[in-house]
Amino acid sequence: MLLLGIDIGTSSVKASVVDAATQKTIASAHYPDTESEIISLQPGWAEQSPGQWWNDLKITIRKLHATKAYDPADIKAIGIAYQMHGLVITGENGETLRNAIIWCDSRAVKTGEKAADAIGKKKCRERLLNSPGNFTASKLAWIKKHEPRVFEKIENVMLPGDYISYKLTGEKCTTIPALSEGMFWDFLKHELSKDIFEHFDFRKKMVPACRDIFGEHGKLNAEVAAELSLPVGTPVTYKAGDQPNNAFALNVMNPGEVAASAGTSGVIYAISDQLTGDKRNRVNSFAHVNHSDKKTRIGVLLNINGAGIANSWIRQITGETAAYKDLDLQAARIKPGCEGLFFFPFGNGAERMLDNRILHAHMYGIDFNRHERSHVLRAVQEGIAFAFRYGLDIMRENEVNPSVIRAPKANLFLSPVFTEAFADSTNTALELYDTIGSRGAAIGAGLGAGIYASHSEAFAQIDPLKIIMPGQSELWNELYHQWKGLLEQQIKMLGDDSDDDD
Repeated sequence: MLLLGIDIGTSSVKASVVDAATQKTIASAHYPDTESEIISLQPGWAEQSPGQWWNDLKITIRKLHATKAYDPADIKAIGIAYQMHGLVITGENGETLRNAIIWCDSRAVKTGEKAADAIGKKKCRERLLNSPGNFTASKLAWIKKHEPRVFEKIENVMLPGDYISYKLTGEKCTTIPALSEGMFWDFLKHELSKDIFEHFDFRKKMVPACRDIFGEHGKLNAEVAAELSLPVGTPVTYKAGDQPNNAFALNVMNPGEVAASAGTSGVIYAISDQLTGDKRNRVNSFAHVNHSDKKTRIGVLLNINGAGIANSWIRQITGETAAYKDLDLQAARIKPGCEGLFFFPFGNGAERMLDNRILHAHMYGIDFNRHERSHVLRAVQEGIAFAFRYGLDIMRENEVNPSVIRAPKANLFLSPVFTEAFADSTNTALELYDTIGSRGAAIGAGLGAGIYASHSEAFAQIDPLKIIMPGQSELWNELYHQWKGLLEQQIKMLGDDSDDDD
């Protein structure tokens, strides 16, 4: 019995086939081989084509089948993970009306700020657990104001995973966690937010039917099944945003447990049983995959927009063609601190943990007589690790105090330079696991289809590949505070935009 997991990422679409009995990945594939384009028509804008996601998914599944490692007829359930906070709008016949406005787009920051002022910042924290900020609802309001003819044609508003599920099954549906990440959900009343819909004058009918994450979201229709060489009627039984799914894949389900990821963006994701939000909205709280009105499970998310994208950018800008592992070997030749070279990875839109400032990326302390390419490569990875430490300190202010952080051995966590810098600068043990988002989605599909009777059964085979303990804490703490001091100077130059209403 096999399970298919799909991950609609920013850089590529990934898919994995997992053996339900052994929970081992039989085959994985992704497309495109180079990173997907982010369309930026104006500074701070970021869009992608939902149609491109769908085309890339079809190519990915064909690549997966081409491995001949399994019989597609044995696939019994499908799970979907997807990039969070994106806005997909469709018309009367299910056609997309424009490109998706994705998670790192900054155009709706002011829209969200005005909504928070109008609704009341305290009320937003109590009901939404966040400010409307730059999330999906604010992006939809931007469309309403700036593209009214497009807005008038909207039949449904969906998150990226909802759209892919619809393309597979022909059924439009969403979930409570998806609605919460879009700022459409009232946690106190356990219903669509009256405050948001009235303030923005949205029609509630635009929101599709709400289903449980672990349950049926539709069945593969005959046309798509034939095109993808999959069994007709295969159910989609799991659908979650990439960060909740990453935590799920790492069996991070209970209060106090913490996950991390470092793909295009960097994330620390902690589980809480409290309906609370950060006063300044530097970290954000959403319904976790196992949240319900009877059992509070909130994912507290710290996001760094510029993580893997910064590492990718420096590789391109330096003209490197070597594999990332070879660049890591170059970086490893340099001692921690890079002889005074510091990098700030904030070049991918407004950073929530910096009070929604657009700080841009910086390299500080360049010495033409000392610094070479290897210094730059290492400084970028250290700068990303320091940004994680900065964010973790904010989470510690919000009573998140992990003794260990779990992460998939993927993306930046493949790099020994980065993992050392992460564990040492945060002074926290790091556990690395052999899992990726598409594998987590496959396991979720098994749970949603009833193939696994419980969460514990679904994760019976999970064990860490490696545990990295922090060392040289005094050295790394000193380096971090140098980095932080320089960051605070940059923030001061921009002025104090902190958001304090009490």
